[in-house]
Amino acid sequence: MTVVQTISQDEVVRLVQSHQAEVWRYLRYLGASAELADDLTQDTFLQLLRAPFAVRSPQQTAGWLRTVARNLFVRAFRRPPFELAELETMEAAWSGFAGDDAGGEALVRLRGCLERLDGRARDAVRLHYEERRSRSEIGAQLGVGEDGVKSLLRRTRSLLRACMQRDAEGGS
Repeated sequence: MTVVQTISQDEVVRLVQSHQAEVWRYLRYLGASAELADDLTQDTFLQLLRAPFAVRSPQQTAGWLRTVARNLFVRAFRRPPFELAELETMEAAWSGFAGDDAGGEALVRLRGCLERLDGRARDAVRLHYEERRSRSEIGAQLGVGEDGVKSLLRRTRSLLRACMQRDAEGGS
């Protein structure tokens, strides 16, 4: 039987520090805008204060927080941007990605792989993901059509996945 207790303010602060980045990344993974992810992350941790919280292992706590965040995300939409049945698949994929470090190691690998990109691939990724430019804007800047941008981004994502996999396996 799990003992439910009121957690201290220090414990809440520790939980926020330990899990905030993962909750925010998870909400972005589900499709929340940065602003919505900020709001829902805050609401997720407010839930710790609203109801008794069972002391759990770090992995169980992360799962509980993702469940709260996911429920808040679904409630934020009259109609979610995907079928609710997909949530289980998305949760499993997230858990596989995030691992025990809230995805920190994967982000380090991704940043390293991004640094190795050059030329159009690097420019396309920067314009698309950092500057949120449309394919037509990217194409105009790179001198290719929208379909060319789509293909370039698809190939680049594939290269990044392979690079991250090699790095995870200890290769270079």
